[in-house]
Amino acid sequence: MTTLFFQLQRQLSLMIVPDTLAHLNGHTIITHTYSIYKDTGMGDPLLSRSKESTLHLEKIDDPNYFGFITFEMPDKLFSYTADGALELEAGEAQEIIEFLSDVRTNPSLWKNIDQ
Repeated sequence: MTTLFFQLQRQLSLMIVPDTLAHLNGHTIITHTYSIYKDTGMGDPLLSRSKESTLHLEKIDDPNYFGFITFEMPDKLFSYTADGALELEAGEAQEIIEFLSDVRTNPSLWKNIDQ
């Protein structure tokens, strides 16, 4: 799965970067953690390459970083960690979780995203 671009209801454009990219027998394995950034590149996927495979062991100094969402148990338990310069409101984090849940449970959407 590649970088996802999403717009919140308040018209804030986001770039959501899956923190791992792996394939098993030619099939995409979806990650459990997604880093969230303000999309300043107008949907340019090349901008996300430097942000891929982020390890959340050190503070991320990117001024457009909102933190990350972790899916502990798909469709049951998730968490938002606001450890960036920016912070999402609870309703905004919920919007993103609903979007990611939809993508995660509908593999037919992956083809559209991966192109």
